[in-house]
Order: sequence, then C-alpha cells, then structure tokens
Amino acid sequence: MKEKIKEKRKFKEKLINKYRLVIINEDTFEEKLTFKLTRLNVFVFGGLFSILLIVGTIFLIAFTDLREYIPGYSSTKLQKQATQLVYQVDSLTEVLDVNNLYIEKVKEVLTGKTKDFKFDKDSVLQTVKYNKDSMNLYPSPTDLEFRKSIESADRYSIFNEATKNADIVFFAPVSGSLTDGYNPKTKHFAVDIAVEMGTPVKSVADGTVIFAEWTAQTGHVIIVEHTGGFISIYKHNTALHKVQGDLVKSGEAIASAGDTGEFSTGPHLHFELWSDGYPVNPINYIDFD
Repeated sequence: MKEKIKEKRKFKEKLINKYRLVIINEDTFEEKLTFKLTRLNVFVFGGLFSILLIVGTIFLIAFTDLREYIPGYSSTKLQKQATQLVYQVDSLTEVLDVNNLYIEKVKEVLTGKTKDFKFDKDSVLQTVKYNKDSMNLYPSPTDLEFRKSIESADRYSIFNEATKNADIVFFAPVSGSLTDGYNPKTKHFAVDIAVEMGTPVKSVADGTVIFAEWTAQTGHVIIVEHTGGFISIYKHNTALHKVQGDLVKSGEAIASAGDTGEFSTGPHLHFELWSDGYPVNPINYIDFD
C-alpha cells in the first residue's frame, strides 16, 4: 500500500517539477531566452495546440474553397451543372412522355382501333382524313363575292357592338399568316397564326393572368382576363413569361410561340377570344394582317 502511495507521489512530483529551457549563444554562451516549464504545462499547452489545430483544419475544409481539393468533396460548379442537368432531364422526360402518348394515339387511328375519334382543326390528325392534293380548295368567283359581303357585314356589326359595350381596343398578339380560322361547326373556336419558333406573343389588351400552365394536348397555355367580360387564350407556346396573378399591359410579351402539345401542327399560335363566357371570332375584333 505504501509503495503505491509513493509511486503516486513520485508521478505527481514529476508532473509539477520545474525545468528550465535555455537558449544560449554558442560562441559567447550568452543566454538569449529562458523558459521555465513543467511536464504538466507541456501536456496542457500541447493538448490546447492540438485542439486548435484540429478545429482550424475543420474550419478550412468546411467553410473555404480548399475543400474542393480534398477527395470526397465536389466543387460548387459541378453541383450547379448537376442541378441543371437534373432539370433538363425532367423536361426531356416530360416531352418524351407527351410524344409517346401522341404516337400511340396516331397508331390507334391508323390501325382503326379508335372508332369514335373526333378530328379537330387544331390537331395534326386532320391530315389523315383529307388528302389536300386531291381536293380543289379554290373557291368560285361567286363564292368569293358572297364570302366578302358576309364577312364584311359580320365583322363591322360585331366590332361596333363590342366597342360600344366593352369600350376596349385589342392589340394583335402576333403578326403572321392565318392557317386556320374560327369554325364553330368543327369546334375550332380560334384562329391559328403561323409564326417562327420563339416569336414573342403579346397580350391583346390590359388584363390579369388567370391561368399559366402546361397541358398535354395544347402545351404551354396562358389565359388573360380583360375588362368588358373578355378573355383571351394563347396555346402551344414554347415558354411562358408570366404567372397566374400577374398584371399585363396591352402589347406586353407574355409568352414565346412554339410547337408544344399533342394537338400542335407546327410553330404557330392558337388564339381564342371569349366574351361573357361565349367564344367569338377573333378576326371580328383584331386585324392580324
């Protein structure tokens, strides 16, 4: 028992025994620096220095750009690129799903599996029903004269009435060639205007965006509500520049024309105009020339 007590005392004495560290000039033996140390002090200072070194190293690795040079850490640039690639893959997957659905529908029509399919002027499947090369699409002189008289009377009567009731003047959403007109019999309540991909689509009047989303059949769609009970609809856009709730001015770009959606026949704008819940012929209100 006494021997254990002596050993503890000796160990304690070793820890607190003072030692002198002297730095002298080798030539003159002059003392330059003198340090009085104990083993306990050396252990304490050594431990603190080790802790500070570990903390500093962790800080440099975690909060500085030096971590990019350590295996296991990815660079910020690579992380951004990876995120962009993920978004692109999601978009491509969505487009691929739409295209696959479109191809399946076309196969069903061509093989006769779909018997009750209704063709619409807004669909590319209209070309399956008619052979344009074998049809005479040129109207007779009498038909032309009749159409001109009817369209003029119809246009100006409706336009004047709309101006009186709504007190609104519409701005052409795009400039282009009309490829398909308003036809209630085929339920094509719109006009199709052929334009180049990415052409700015403008709001026909001041209003509020009430819908701006993607649909499988008509691609990116944006709907604007105007005064006087009018609503304008823009379909098959390649991109939308406004979101639901945005206020837009007449002539302000709200989308970019494109070729999206199952029913798209090429780069064009499918434009609809509704008044008090009923579709109206846009050419009676807007000059697209």
